[in-house]
This record gives sequence, C-alpha cells and structure tokens, in this order.
Amino acid sequence: MGRKRCVGGDGSKMAAGCCGVKKQKLSSSPPSGSAGPGGGGGSSHCGGAAAAGGEPGALPPPGIARLNGLGGLAGGAAGCVLSPPLPPNCGGGLSPPAVSLLASPGAGSGGPGCRKMVVSAEMCCFCFDVLYCHLYGYQPPRSPRFTNDPYPLFVTWKIGRDKRLRGCIGTFSAMNLHSGLREYTLTSALKDSRFPPMTRDELPRLFCSVSLLTNFEDVCDYLDWEVGVHGIRIEFINEKGSKRTATYLPEVAKEQGWDHIQTIDSLLRKGGYKAPITNEFRKTIKLTRYRSEKMTMSYTEYLAHRQHHHFQNGIGHPLPPYNHYS
Repeated sequence: MGRKRCVGGDGSKMAAGCCGVKKQKLSSSPPSGSAGPGGGGGSSHCGGAAAAGGEPGALPPPGIARLNGLGGLAGGAAGCVLSPPLPPNCGGGLSPPAVSLLASPGAGSGGPGCRKMVVSAEMCCFCFDVLYCHLYGYQPPRSPRFTNDPYPLFVTWKIGRDKRLRGCIGTFSAMNLHSGLREYTLTSALKDSRFPPMTRDELPRLFCSVSLLTNFEDVCDYLDWEVGVHGIRIEFINEKGSKRTATYLPEVAKEQGWDHIQTIDSLLRKGGYKAPITNEFRKTIKLTRYRSEKMTMSYTEYLAHRQHHHFQNGIGHPLPPYNHYS
C-alpha cells in the first residue's frame, strides 16, 4: 500500500511520456528526444509533464492518465524484414530463457519481505500480439490468462542492438491489465508524439517492456528517494504560474548515471521549466516516489514463445497469419 509522508496528492489525472514532455503528457527520459511542457490530464511519457495520479495500494484517482516513464534516445530505424510471426495467442507457459526480468529492488513489496511478482512474460507477449495484429490488420488477440487486477502501468518499446527508445506511454491511474495493456501497447507504439508511428518492418528489432507501478509515497524532501530503486513524480509551478508535473521511471536515473540533483533538474527541464534552477526552487517541488515491477521481452523471444505454445497445442507446423484465429 502506498503511504503519504507529508505532501498529499491532488488526485487529478495526468499524462506523461518516457523521454519527452508535452502539455498534458508526462515524460521520463534523458534530455534527448524531449518535447514541450506538460499539464494535467490524459496520457503520460516516462519523463514528461502532467498532473498527479495514483497507484494500486494507494489507488490513484479514477481518471485515466497516460504517461511516458523511461530514459532513452529518440530514433527507431527500421530493421530487417522477417516473415510475419506465428499466430498471436498469448497465455501458455513461457520457458525461462525466453525473457529477461528487470525489477526495482523490493518492487511491489514496500519493504523487506517479498511477494510474488505480478508482472509476467505473458504480459509482454500479449503486447506483441496486440501490436502485431494491429499492424497486419487482424482482429485483436483474445483475452489473456494473466490477472486482470488494476495497476498504473507503462508500455515501453525500444529498438535495435543499442535499444533506442521507440515509444513509451502509460498511466498513473489504475487500469485493469487486460484493457490497459491493449490500450497503451498501441498508444505507445503509434501515438508517442516524439516518434513516427511504428511499422511492420520494425517488429523484428523491437523490445517490449511492461512496468507496473506500486508503492506510491508523497515525501517532504525532494531528495528523499533512492536512485535505481524509486521512480519519481514531481509537481512544480513554472515561470508563468502554471502547475506542471513530470515523472521518471525507476531505471532512468541509474541508466543515465545521474545523481539526485541531476535527475531533478533534468525532470524540471522535461516538464518545461526554463528559468535558472536554484536550490531554493528545488525545495518548492512536491515529490512522490514509487516503485515498479518490470518485465522485458525481445521480438525474437516473443517468436520463440509463440512457437513453443504453437507446438504445445499439437500443431506441427507454423500457421500463416490468416489462420491466427481460425
């Protein structure tokens, strides 16, 4: 459960993005690929501007907010063109080597002790299914088997060997996972304003990450969070007297090699703050820290899972795309 330490959240919707900041969008990435200032409502980029939201445990406001919460570089060159993947239909078991799990220390637990992770490989697989079906014009995949509990979430796409950011949008409002992942899979792949819509040719080079946000805590001191453990969401008043918010997912500061001050200053710039940043101004920031559970899967791993599930069902040869739902 999230706990409030000093500053209460305003319970408003927010929108954010992983690397860029726009009005009503939260961004959470390093300076490259940034956009303009953000305000309240809608979706969020990992490091963009927006209004405050919530989470499971300390449930966010009822509205849905889109956010971008990752660090990364803009870009996304098309990769080699492969044959269409095997039929989307995630829900079967996934062999251990097929995915890489990345989770913040203690993510989802809020303290010592541990509990079963909620995020799973099947969630990444489902996101690939949704994107694949959209790009190839097939009907959406049927409902997955993983939990449909509500969580704030982000879907992140990276591309190529250097894993450049290709799209990242999510929400601080708790959404049922089945509908939330469907929505933000396509929103992050096609509607992240920092990038052109994703194409079929890029599929073979993609990596998909699902982040579920937990353990939100409002804190008094803007330095009261741990690099590599907490994601942060800040709220501040810009030069024009408007309220702005911005967020970075837990991995961003560590990946960029930033300390607390560098992270805060980068996030302020992402949120559209253009005036000189003084220590006195930093002290006026309202900061909420949170944790996340994260799972990442490559397109190659996705295909391996599809093949594994395909043959488990007793089908001895790959089905062509038009048989996905026959």
